[in-house]
Amino acid sequence: MIRPTSSPDSTFNKQKVEYLPQSQLEATCNTISETPESDIGVKDLLSEADVLWKQAEIATESKGLFTVKTANRWIEQAKTRPIPKMLYGEFWFESELCIMFADTNLGKSILAVQIGNSISNGEGISGFNLEAKTQKILYFDFELSDKQFENRYSRNFAEHYNFSDNFIRVEINPDATIPEDQSFEDFLNNSIERTIIETGAKVLIIDNITYLRNETEKAKDALPLMKALKALKSKYGLSILALAHTPKRDLSKPITRNDLQGSKMLINFCDSSFSIGESHTDKNLRYIKQIKARNTEIIYDTENVIVCQMDKSFNFLQLEFLGFGTEREHLKQLTEQDRKTNIELVKELSKGGKSQRQIAHEVGISVGCVNKYLKK
Repeated sequence: MIRPTSSPDSTFNKQKVEYLPQSQLEATCNTISETPESDIGVKDLLSEADVLWKQAEIATESKGLFTVKTANRWIEQAKTRPIPKMLYGEFWFESELCIMFADTNLGKSILAVQIGNSISNGEGISGFNLEAKTQKILYFDFELSDKQFENRYSRNFAEHYNFSDNFIRVEINPDATIPEDQSFEDFLNNSIERTIIETGAKVLIIDNITYLRNETEKAKDALPLMKALKALKSKYGLSILALAHTPKRDLSKPITRNDLQGSKMLINFCDSSFSIGESHTDKNLRYIKQIKARNTEIIYDTENVIVCQMDKSFNFLQLEFLGFGTEREHLKQLTEQDRKTNIELVKELSKGGKSQRQIAHEVGISVGCVNKYLKK
């Protein structure tokens, strides 16, 4: 319990309080309740004391932008929250902002729909654990038209796959009018928030993240985007899977966090991330690799990637789990002719006035490699 240090007639100062031990508090309450003229019960006093105690704690823990508590207090608070459950194996957990990235046409959207379908009907994908309950998911599709989507989940536009009603697909309404006092991005963000509120969905899949901002390669553009997504996540208790592209990369080298477009800010602010890689042993093979994790250790690293194949056995296009392997098995093996071709291309681009960084981005090699080729 708290009591003001000032006189009874003075204004209560939340910052200057003394705390009574619980035993003394209860003894005081019992004494008061035993007084004949008192109609106040012990429970009433304890309830009031509990309210005052919490108010005092909030006042002392709030430091402007910060909330300051002891480590034990944080743990006590965390104990009241549910343990995050797997949404897609160890790659994505509840309450996480996760980024899945890959080059164009490697199956990001295909896998994203597969994950959303799994959560919406409560059936795990073969090879990946699903611990979360069956629930609504919002799939913001900024990539495909409805006809293209139909084609993927039908057999020649007939015998369509039957999705659960928990799977809610969202696309841009071309006839919508943007209010004069709002930018497109503000209107988009407000529309996303409204959709979350009105559907009650707690799982979002955004395909893809570059649609939410014109630029994400630069830190100054990626930072506001990540802040907006994290704010949404915290405000509504969401789990978010955002899809992103990789710039052109050297396919003979393992995938790293540096291969994500706008990598530094996107990777720093997300909770988890994984990538789809292209296999050069078979054009239908893909491998999935963990890049970042907070709720688990990195299990699927370069020595233990998940190998899948693109498959549409009937009316549902998907990545089918095959097993495990090493990343190096699927990397492109550069020949001497490939190296000579790259050297010639680097020198040609340099003569055209491009910087080493621009050349590296265009050829898909490192800046150091460009520098080495230019010295030859």
